[in-house]
Amino acid sequence: MGILSAFLFPPPPSTFVNVMTVVSSTAMGMAGISEINGKHLQYSKFWNANSSPKAPSEEPKLSSKYGMLLAYTPAFLAGAASFWFFPSDNERILVLKAALTLHFFKRIFEVLFIHKYSSKMVFDTAIKISFSYCLSTVIMIYTQHLSQGIPEPPIDLKNIGIALFLIGIIGNFYHHFLLSKTRKPGETGYKIPKGGLFSLVICPHYLFEIIEFFGFAFISQELYPLCFSTGTAIYLAGRSYATRKWYVSKFENFPSHVKALLPFVF
Repeated sequence: MGILSAFLFPPPPSTFVNVMTVVSSTAMGMAGISEINGKHLQYSKFWNANSSPKAPSEEPKLSSKYGMLLAYTPAFLAGAASFWFFPSDNERILVLKAALTLHFFKRIFEVLFIHKYSSKMVFDTAIKISFSYCLSTVIMIYTQHLSQGIPEPPIDLKNIGIALFLIGIIGNFYHHFLLSKTRKPGETGYKIPKGGLFSLVICPHYLFEIIEFFGFAFISQELYPLCFSTGTAIYLAGRSYATRKWYVSKFENFPSHVKALLPFVF
């Protein structure tokens, strides 16, 4: 592990967790590359992007609202249930479980009361997202549970992780709120969002989500959350690139200085 041993717990004695560390991060990274190459997960503005215009897709679909509820609810329930399945007085474990549970509670709250939906979502996509979030939540918590009794890493990043999580969840919620105000009541079309960091990047909500996920990694200081957060960052970077490309194709007046994810950079 080298230098990483100063920041991370040693890999847990679990073949399943160690295999999933590689599989999950690789899958997320490949999904990000697919987004850049034009093959999108079919939700939001890209819900029918991969379908032939001459042959409507016969894949079962549901409203985006119910699709996103399906995507987030199992992970929220897994986080909440972990307080009973993996009881512990360890501060790091308690903070991680609370952060993950709050993260998905916020998402469900936004689906119910903040977001406005005008498109469909492929059912298979909802299942894939739901499985990924639920499995990653369970593995993060289980990995932390396995670390009990193991000496803490020499450098404690837990408080930095809490700060990153709070910055991420607040920034993500704020920009989701701004997105919800982009359309007036009764409108269904897309507009260029404004306010906050939307003046610099088209996907500040993804930027803050990445910060939030690295908050999980810093709180945990385990290899799996770090790898999964890195994979998530690659996926959301690809998604941001595709989103900016979509806006440029739809709006002739899209401002050229507005980047995809990182102000002034990308």
